[in-house]
Amino acid sequence: MEERRSANRLRTNISVRWESLKTQGRGSVCDLSATGCFVLTGGDVNAGELIRMQLALNDKIATLWGQAIYIVNEMGFAVRFVFASDDEQRLRRLLEDLSGRK
Repeated sequence: MEERRSANRLRTNISVRWESLKTQGRGSVCDLSATGCFVLTGGDVNAGELIRMQLALNDKIATLWGQAIYIVNEMGFAVRFVFASDDEQRLRRLLEDLSGRK
């Protein structure tokens, strides 16, 4: 199977609180890259919805925005990040920090 992702993935277990215009929930980010992530959650979102996520990282909260790309019922959803200003650089530093921990 051909890899479709444009960025390297990092397997993680980061607690996340997320919300869309219609719903909100909690879960964990199990797969994180510079372009998106997969959120394990039982919450109900629709493809195309804008999602605000707050990732709990030790003593910090990282807020990221993205668009739900696809949903796996009763499992979670994939998000493609939508960046503003220097958010992309902050995420890249976060990924470097997380990669260094392994």
